[in-house]
Amino acid sequence: MEMSCFNQRVFLLTLLLPIVVILVEGQGTRVGFYSTSCPKVESIVSSTVQSHFKSDPTIAPGLLRMHFHDCFVQGCDGSILIDGPNAEKTAPPNQLLRGYEVIDDAKTQLESVCPGVVSCADILALAARDSVVLTSGASWAVPTGRRDGTVSQSSDANNLPGFRDTVDVQKKKFADKGLNTQDLVTLVGGHTTGTAACQFFSYRLYNFTSTGADPSMNPAFVSQLQALCPQNGDGSRRIGLDNGSANKFDTSFFANLRDGKGILESDQRLWTDNSTKTFVQRFLGVRGLLGLTFNVEFGKSMVKIKNNAIYTIG
Repeated sequence: MEMSCFNQRVFLLTLLLPIVVILVEGQGTRVGFYSTSCPKVESIVSSTVQSHFKSDPTIAPGLLRMHFHDCFVQGCDGSILIDGPNAEKTAPPNQLLRGYEVIDDAKTQLESVCPGVVSCADILALAARDSVVLTSGASWAVPTGRRDGTVSQSSDANNLPGFRDTVDVQKKKFADKGLNTQDLVTLVGGHTTGTAACQFFSYRLYNFTSTGADPSMNPAFVSQLQALCPQNGDGSRRIGLDNGSANKFDTSFFANLRDGKGILESDQRLWTDNSTKTFVQRFLGVRGLLGLTFNVEFGKSMVKIKNNAIYTIG
């Protein structure tokens, strides 16, 4: 493998021989895949992520988001990392992703210890897990052994969940990846860390209806956001997705949905739709419902999205 994760050749589908797309169980991955060939892989990735996190804590949600976006396209194959004029990273939903330098740093260090062994896809998967841990989330065992993808097209990012998606649309997109409604609510809960630019939600604050703002929003919260994101203001200004706890991996994101303080319209809909509201309530420990532990379930769903990914083999 080459030292950088970004300079792999990008194959266009029009130039490929017939491609077989298959649903696989983890692409032959397993926990401890590199135990003999590169036993220090997890410690090297962890220390690299931690080093970057110390200088820039926002790198943690950036890496988690990048891994999710990678998995949702061609599977968790690292194709989000590939450079090219029409590669996945150039698609509108991916243009604000951050953390590429962390993956390249870890790759460089691993190449000096065990050259040509560890895939960029596995580095990203491990880095995402370590990012959750650094923001006070729980760890989980990450199956490794992925092959790096060679197909990377911006058009393939069209199936990524969008900030205006209805719950039905979200459920369809997740179901296409072998994920159920609980997985949907759990993985969207990853928005407990990170930020969103005003341009992706300010439409909810002004003239959303004939009477004003999105009625699913807390009126006091609307006023707070209007001060931060004025009409015709700087659309690139970033606001925490989890009001009051944007740097900690916890359940306050779900409490904010309950209180009408979801930033993205797609997020807030998890509370207003009965099919997803129950899972939000279970994460909040609402009496009378079987509780769910967010930290535990998040790790399970992350492994599930990796194990039920669609891989393209040319």
